[in-house]
Amino acid sequence: MNRRFPKVDPNDPDEVLVEQAKNAVPGDSRAFETLVRRHKGHVKANCRSLSGSESDAEDLAQEVFVKTYFALRRFEGRSKFKTWVQRIKINHCLNFLRKKKGKSFLDIDDPVTQTEPDLRVHESATKATEALGTQELVQEILETLPDTLRVPLTMCDMDGHSYQEIADSLGIGLSATKMRIKRGREEFRRRFEERNAELAGVE
Repeated sequence: MNRRFPKVDPNDPDEVLVEQAKNAVPGDSRAFETLVRRHKGHVKANCRSLSGSESDAEDLAQEVFVKTYFALRRFEGRSKFKTWVQRIKINHCLNFLRKKKGKSFLDIDDPVTQTEPDLRVHESATKATEALGTQELVQEILETLPDTLRVPLTMCDMDGHSYQEIADSLGIGLSATKMRIKRGREEFRRRFEERNAELAGVE
């Protein structure tokens, strides 16, 4: 006897698909697979940015969704599904970096001052891409940054986390977080301009 599964509409919003995935009968993973297809591109891109490794990004993204699947029944919908997955992704990538490099990716001698000016936190990744070039080039430049600058910069400008959230996740001070993001933006722009000049054949 063929089992009849409820219909899953790939155009349904995340909230509907999440409920369908939670209540799915054993063997019916269509709703969750639809969520994975919808968000995998963004998750993989950010795994690449956070880890600084294109070769690790695919495995990291898959592992994030495995964790998401097993934690799904605990998701209460207090935030958007995308935001919830972002938290899982960031924690997973930070754990990956800690295991790979120990705590060295957090170590940096930052001058901490109380007069650090407020910096913009929620720069749109889309706007940054339009202003600076293709997404692939943005990723290429991000991968050349040291972990201490790339990780907080990605969390801030691509994931939209606040300074305090980033500081708490990384276990560093608020002033140090602001300084690293400021340095990260400056270094990113410098390296981008150099790379752009190379591609354009300008000395």
